[in-house]
Amino acid sequence: MKIDWLKPLLGHPGPFATLCLDATPSELVADRDVGGRWNAVRKELAQQKTPVAVLDAIEEVVLRPTRVPGPHGRVVIADETGVLVDRVVNNPPSASSGSWEAVPALLQAALAADESVELLKVLVDRAGADFLRAGPDAKVHSTFQAPHDEIEKTSSSGIKRARIESRAEDSWERNAQAVAAEIERHVAETDPELVLLTGDKRAVSLTRAALTAPTADKLVEVAGGGRGPGVNETAFAERVSDALDSYRERRRERVLAELRQELGRESNAVTSVDDVVAVLARGQVKELVLAEEYGTSPGRMNGRKLWIGPEPMHIAGDRSDLEAMGVTERLEELPATVALVRAAVGQDAGLTFAPEGSVELMDGVGATLRWRDDGTPTEVLASMSGDDRRLH
Repeated sequence: MKIDWLKPLLGHPGPFATLCLDATPSELVADRDVGGRWNAVRKELAQQKTPVAVLDAIEEVVLRPTRVPGPHGRVVIADETGVLVDRVVNNPPSASSGSWEAVPALLQAALAADESVELLKVLVDRAGADFLRAGPDAKVHSTFQAPHDEIEKTSSSGIKRARIESRAEDSWERNAQAVAAEIERHVAETDPELVLLTGDKRAVSLTRAALTAPTADKLVEVAGGGRGPGVNETAFAERVSDALDSYRERRRERVLAELRQELGRESNAVTSVDDVVAVLARGQVKELVLAEEYGTSPGRMNGRKLWIGPEPMHIAGDRSDLEAMGVTERLEELPATVALVRAAVGQDAGLTFAPEGSVELMDGVGATLRWRDDGTPTEVLASMSGDDRRLH
């Protein structure tokens, strides 16, 4: 899972207000509206001594409609400089909540976002396409009109009919090529995780055939959508939800399969807090993996804390380790999971939560690596460690 959306938090000393809000439209729930839910959390934050200016900045953001249909949530993180993160997530929290703490609630925010997919939805027919970009920056709509307008066949007979039908077929193919080029332009500009293609069956088939890698590798077809009227929105939304669930499961399993394989080889992966700290400090981490339980219990990991410095990769088990590196100012002790995620964000690593039983992790933490050298910690098989209590 991408966590680069947390980068705006780096360099801010805090404290931070973290809001997890149910942003579902009020007509879909037997509850007060979004404004009412926010007002309840605002009172909680005020009781925690959150400055009024911070509360006002959050309110200005959360009262803007997300324009996302169906149940969903919103994660907002702010400090005294303003709102730093505003993220729409697929699943609303079980209860809206807020905190004013020295560090942002990174784990809860990331776990909520683990259910989200940065998606480019493309609705095509034989004349063009509509684009819907869903992700951390809400939605962007655009329409593309393909250049060839002779797309209708005829009821005429004989040679004239054959010519018209040939021209229509040619127009469909050329329009599909133009739509494919426009899809690839959107993908290059916005880098979505997944491209969802739907609409007229013939147009979908021709468009898909015209796409090239890497766009084609991100593509999934979902039947039932379209540009015009007559779409069963409820049925289509269910198909989209199923497609996203399948993608999220594949995304998680790709990471966990790589971690299991590399740990078995004692190669490009490590596990345990100490070893993960070592590779984070060297900028080697491709994907940080945490036991799923830490997303809801950030103080766990046996109460373990780590030391950080002003730069994202300043991370160590002891203050003296950072001081030995010449880092002597703005040192801070944080809960281990928060410090680990902060360092991962700073080196553009991803984050994956591992369900219980999916992979053996010492201390509930592991990492896959971009590279290794002689200074990389060497793992031994967890089954040989003799310390089952540390396995998750």
